[in-house]
Amino acid sequence: MAEFSGHLSIRAEARENGQTVLAAQSFRAPFHLSKPYWDGHALIVQVVNPTAGILAGDRLESVVSVGSGAAVLVTSPSASRVFQMKEGEAESRQQFTVDADGWLEFMPEPLMLHRGSRYRQRTEIDVAARGELFFADLLMPGRIARGETWVWDKLRLELTLRVGGELILRERLVQSGPELKALAELAGMGEGACFANLVLVSPKLKALADWQESIVALHGSGVWVGLSQLRGECGGWSLKVIAADNLGLRKTLKRVREILVGTLPRLASDPRKL
Repeated sequence: MAEFSGHLSIRAEARENGQTVLAAQSFRAPFHLSKPYWDGHALIVQVVNPTAGILAGDRLESVVSVGSGAAVLVTSPSASRVFQMKEGEAESRQQFTVDADGWLEFMPEPLMLHRGSRYRQRTEIDVAARGELFFADLLMPGRIARGETWVWDKLRLELTLRVGGELILRERLVQSGPELKALAELAGMGEGACFANLVLVSPKLKALADWQESIVALHGSGVWVGLSQLRGECGGWSLKVIAADNLGLRKTLKRVREILVGTLPRLASDPRKL
């Protein structure tokens, strides 16, 4: 079976009229870009995988940079599926750079790992002082309709965040399907539990405000929410969500966006609109 060495590189810059355009782009299978469009808040960029999914030996590299004054929402129309592997693993490397006064929202559909799969994702994010970021990593437990949940072999997610050149966050999750299922059960969730890891950065989020209480108040039956302020004075926050199912996760993320849009108006963009 053929192995992919996929590549995606885009550079977004602001025009004099305030709109954002892709000043440079290149991609190679399994990546494909739908036609980007400006919605009045951000440039919507849909990243499509026209293949069946991610297979053993695949190596994927994404580089996204946002210039000063530019605003971009990078999303996807469907879940990223990682298929069963007899040997080896698949690997994805993501690099995001946001210049001063730039905005990047990264909100793809969830990652879905099939039985016997092994997947590693390394994410490096560099945000300049006065840059803004809304980053989301979403995870489903597997093919629920087929009764195939929590049966992948290994998932490794690594995230490094620097703001203004200073290391602000470094985290790593290394779990098999059964190990992560045990964590979901500790939160009182069943077979369909879904996870979200969000990172927020903006100078507008430095001061204490009502939005924090509103997000923490989302914690309750069927949803666990944890909000932590990151070190330094960068306006950085870590938000973790565990929901009982995919629908509950989507509703919670929608509500998070609604709470924050008054402070971060770029969140008025719709990540699901094609």
